[in-house]
Amino acid sequence: MRTKGADIFRSKGILAIAGEPKQYVFQGVHMLLDGEFGRDWHDGEPRGNRLVFIGRHLDRTTLERDFTACLATAGATA
Repeated sequence: MRTKGADIFRSKGILAIAGEPKQYVFQGVHMLLDGEFGRDWHDGEPRGNRLVFIGRHLDRTTLERDFTACLATAGATA
């Protein structure tokens, strides 16, 4: 957000936070972000991250690489 916030018109998503039983739901407009924990993950439901960005001059490969670098690894604690 610090470097591309002006080019991100809208963002939203659901994140699986390591060690957290609830989904984290966020949405944003440009550099303004808001989020909160939502519902619990259901038993057997695959935990994953879903992010959507609408904007200009966004490089999907760079976004995916940078977010992948933020993922917790096996055995990591929150």
